[in-house]
Amino acid sequence: MSERLKRDFFIQPTLKVAKALLGKNLIRIYQGKRLSGKIVEVEAYIGPQDKASHGYLGKRTKRNQAEFLVGGHIYIYLVYGMYWQLNISTEKEGEPTCVLIRALEPLEEIIDSTNGPGKLCRALKLNKSFYAEDLCQSKRIWLEEGEKINPSQIVKAPRVGIDCAGPYWSSIPWRFYLKNNKFVSKK
Repeated sequence: MSERLKRDFFIQPTLKVAKALLGKNLIRIYQGKRLSGKIVEVEAYIGPQDKASHGYLGKRTKRNQAEFLVGGHIYIYLVYGMYWQLNISTEKEGEPTCVLIRALEPLEEIIDSTNGPGKLCRALKLNKSFYAEDLCQSKRIWLEEGEKINPSQIVKAPRVGIDCAGPYWSSIPWRFYLKNNKFVSKK
């Protein structure tokens, strides 16, 4: 068992955290079993200037309050009324910044597909009950050190499914994934 990631990891600049999450292990305790996967794909959202962020212009809503928490908290929400999306808050409290976990490489006890944000939430049995959960304190979900990733293994690409934010914001390469990893959702 590796060391759990501490607060200082999460309160760094969002783009740094996003790249550093690659290779880390996401651990979920479910019905006494340890479900885990290596993070292989992420996307950064840096509100308030980022039009694709739920915290664009610093707007707070009941849905996005967890995005404003100090780094290391879960911001989970439902899209299309059926797919949970797991995000991790970054930076200091009051900044609407987070990283979406897009794909995992299964390690322990995961049998369902994890190559997409909705699929990985389903495989890990994640739902609204994890909203604002502190990854640094939780007994049911946390992150651990994992594989050391060489920067040459990291691919930068535009984020997925945010065309509504306009051509500029949808083309910024704030999606990061591991080169040649078969569990990445979109190459």
